[in-house]
Amino acid sequence: MIDKAPDAFRTISEAAEDLGLPQHVLRFWETRFTQIKPLKRGGGRRYYRPDDLEFLRGLKYLLHAERYTIKGVQKIIKEQGIKAVQTAFKTDGSAVSTVKPPVADQPSPAQEPRTRAAFEKPSSAPALRLQDQLVANAPARVKLEAALAELLDCRQVLVNSQAA
Repeated sequence: MIDKAPDAFRTISEAAEDLGLPQHVLRFWETRFTQIKPLKRGGGRRYYRPDDLEFLRGLKYLLHAERYTIKGVQKIIKEQGIKAVQTAFKTDGSAVSTVKPPVADQPSPAQEPRTRAAFEKPSSAPALRLQDQLVANAPARVKLEAALAELLDCRQVLVNSQAA
């Protein structure tokens, strides 16, 4: 890849490589976030501005690392502005700016968003043993066993019909 100035425009392939994402993800995000407006030249070739790349980095961080939904990020943009997303992730390794979860999209304790540290090292919390998990989820286990039995019956019906 050719080294470019930090303020140079990037093609979709350069942007995708820089972000570690496939190109089709960038095209999809353009359909969901009107704030992504790459310059389009002849033949539909996209050129991303430095501001677009900042937004995309923040968007990737919020969607992948913090586990926000697309609607959740759209609410953040509506409530806090595009700058909140652009500054959500800093590439120089400094602290991540605090993006407040939108009022209606605050995660429950069970769905707590993971921080950058959660991706860098394993959690020190002790893992539940499988047996403890099964005991804790006994009602769900009963339902799953009933569903499995029904699926096995359906499978047998299919095998018998193919043999006939």
